Amino acid sequence: MLPGRLIAGSVADRLRSGAQGKWASRHLRSEGSRLASIVHRYLLKETAQTWLAVTFVLLLILVTNQFAQVLGDAASNRLPRDALFLVMGLTSLQYLTILVPIALFLSVLLALGRLYRDSEMYALMAGGVGPTQLYRPLLLFSAVLALLVGWLALDVSPAAVREVENIARQARERADLRLMEAGRFVSFGQADAVVYAEEVTPEGRLRNVFVERRGANGIEVIVAAEARQDDTASPDVKLLKFTDGRRYEGTPGDPGFRVLEFGEHGIPYVLPEARREAADPESQPLQDLLASDDPVSRAELQWRLSVPMMALVLAILAVPLARATPRQGRYAGLGVGILVYITYANLLGASRVWVERDQIAPWLGMWWVHGLFLLVAAVLLGLRYGGWRLPRIGRPR
Repeated sequence: MLPGRLIAGSVADRLRSGAQGKWASRHLRSEGSRLASIVHRYLLKETAQTWLAVTFVLLLILVTNQFAQVLGDAASNRLPRDALFLVMGLTSLQYLTILVPIALFLSVLLALGRLYRDSEMYALMAGGVGPTQLYRPLLLFSAVLALLVGWLALDVSPAAVREVENIARQARERADLRLMEAGRFVSFGQADAVVYAEEVTPEGRLRNVFVERRGANGIEVIVAAEARQDDTASPDVKLLKFTDGRRYEGTPGDPGFRVLEFGEHGIPYVLPEARREAADPESQPLQDLLASDDPVSRAELQWRLSVPMMALVLAILAVPLARATPRQGRYAGLGVGILVYITYANLLGASRVWVERDQIAPWLGMWWVHGLFLLVAAVLLGLRYGGWRLPRIGRPR
């Protein structure tokens, strides 16, 4: 009976050890998936917060710079003053199309750079976190932003350009003296003319008016008690009529000025041309670009599709570029990253010009730039994570 008991005990021990092994294996897999989930959420949070901060700062810089130009357009009556904030909002939508890829790229560089600086990344790598685990949350976040920027580039940004042009065109068509402000010198018309009035009535009449115009034959100054604006047969030409005034004509420094007194006098002026952004391919709807065989339209279509692709490629490229030692600091790869982005953007811009001039095959277009930087990302991943070694140049010792 002893051998039988020994055999039974051996079988029972094996069953218990097998059950414990399976339980340990399941426990390790559970802990591994839990760790991966924690790491994914942590990386996603760090990248998203940094992306929001970078996007806000860059957008604030661009909008502040654009605000001065919009104020200048409003002062010269190219835009109505009550549409300033609408125009700024539409311009911000156009800026986001450009800012999302670069902000994503910089946010990945900064977020991973901080992890390397604080040695957190080395602790994660010691726990089995590699490039695959890094890319999962980053590519998920990048895919969402790529869809967003694709929607902006294909639909929202062109609609914003058309709306800004529509506002400028309506301001041009509704050009009226009531847009003037009393006590201020205002440029008027396409000619080099300046108008000043002490008072502007709600009906658009000017009181105590001063007008100066420069032409090829010298300078012309009109001083009148009142002025009003009348329409003409051409929608692009208005007639400014003066009442009870004088007109001075001549060249500064020349005593031969001519002075005319009048009871009523009128001068035509041409309305300032609205910006022709609506005629640009940037404002064309996606359907028109798809139906067009024009090289310029083809280049515009490839550019809009390149923006979300650029966001994804830059996110892939940022992971190997962000790797650094703790001594190098958080911003170690930032300089190289900015140089990479400038090179990427310039190559895309050059390819766009080549497509517009029909100097490159349409099937190649701008796509070769994305392929080139994907290849660069693959090489960097192999060098920094795959154990690749660069060949040494020189004689072996």
